[in-house]
Amino acid sequence: MMELLQYYISQTATFFNHLILVYAIGICCSYIILAMISAWAMRKYKKRNSFTDYRAILSSQFAPSVSLIAPAYNESMTIVDNVRSLLTLHYNNCEVIIVNDGSKDNTMELLINAYELEKVDFVLDNQIATKPVRGIYKAKNPAYHKLVVVDKENGGKADALNVGINVSSNKLIACIDVDCILEPDSLLKLVKPFMEEERKVIATGGVIRIANSCVVEDGRLVSVRVPDKFIARVQILEYFRAFLMGRMAWAHLDGLLLISGAFGMFDKATVIRAGGYNHNTVGEDMELLVRMRRLMYEEKEPCKVAFIPDPLCWTEAPQTWDILKRQRNRWTRGTAETLMLHRKMILNKRYGILGLLSLPLWVLFEWLAPLVEFFGMIFFICLAVLGYANWPYFFSFFGLVYTFAIMNTVFAILFEERSYQQYKRRRHMLSLVGTALLEPFIFHPVTVWAAVKGNYDLITGKKSWGEMTRAGFAQKKN
Repeated sequence: MMELLQYYISQTATFFNHLILVYAIGICCSYIILAMISAWAMRKYKKRNSFTDYRAILSSQFAPSVSLIAPAYNESMTIVDNVRSLLTLHYNNCEVIIVNDGSKDNTMELLINAYELEKVDFVLDNQIATKPVRGIYKAKNPAYHKLVVVDKENGGKADALNVGINVSSNKLIACIDVDCILEPDSLLKLVKPFMEEERKVIATGGVIRIANSCVVEDGRLVSVRVPDKFIARVQILEYFRAFLMGRMAWAHLDGLLLISGAFGMFDKATVIRAGGYNHNTVGEDMELLVRMRRLMYEEKEPCKVAFIPDPLCWTEAPQTWDILKRQRNRWTRGTAETLMLHRKMILNKRYGILGLLSLPLWVLFEWLAPLVEFFGMIFFICLAVLGYANWPYFFSFFGLVYTFAIMNTVFAILFEERSYQQYKRRRHMLSLVGTALLEPFIFHPVTVWAAVKGNYDLITGKKSWGEMTRAGFAQKKN
């Protein structure tokens, strides 16, 4: 009996070893292929846009009108400077809509005082159902004529964005996090695909960068620095991999599933037809884009989702482990909710490359990867305790995975160096490479655990966002 049990344990261990090996090879191959496609797409983009004069868009009467929507909840630390930054963006036909989502601090009072706001009569077109609006404010000072501030009952980010859509009067909507810092020409670059593509463009997104430890003056980024804290430096590497080596490739393949909630531009009519942001999911940005693309496929209307590799937006990343874990927990729940809501699309040829490639790979290598890694480690620990661990195989496999992870990150740093090179000093590059060597041991286990906890919270019905406390940006010293 004991020999039979030992045989079954040995066979089970061998089976799972081979299964994990195949799974790891699949992930590595997908990363390599996406990196190759991204490199080709990046080169093509830079060649095509090297002589673009964005001033032509700025002065063109055919440039589409844009409504910039920024939800704000307890943003008193940075709200005044951030709004000032938005008002000075290089785009003529634009309005800035700040939606105060029932803040408990003095966010609304700061806005009223800083921008000389007064409550106005406004006929609200409620095309999307939302929480009640308390009032709409505009500036008495003509210098702030682009600014519209909406005060509403708290309903969450998705509900605040839907209110902004109802209030907006322009053809395109650009949705951002109010604490983000945009490059002055970000709207010009993001609007360009809407003007030049043959197919209907329903959304465009751009590269997001980490602003931690960077110097900000009057809502403008004046000096780019590598973050002082390890946790923020690692997130720079994550963003390199995600945007430069991931989304660039998926956009080229016409399989992009996600426009970052930090900054994205959408065709307003399509957003309204799709029903606006879903306030029943914590991943409202991903879910909206998938729903919009699903609508286009089902109505057999050719469309495109574009991606701009230029660094257009700077945001503050979590600087403590608790906030990071809450963020990754939320990302996991949002991903799982979107995949379940649109599971009909998975492996369905009706939805083209989105159904046959993007969604299946997202299920296998984004949603399930942390679960496979976590339970695989538990299984190995059990084998080790029972004396059935194959240690030479374990160390060989670990070395392979670690080496690939470092190489993948170094290539992502190279992508940044060869594209827009925001970190120009050699010590910045060395700091990022050193961070990459430590990431698998310190940072990665935390994000895996947060993802596992996120799946558990999803099963148990947890819906909350969790508080995302911010430290604010460093100000330039005179």
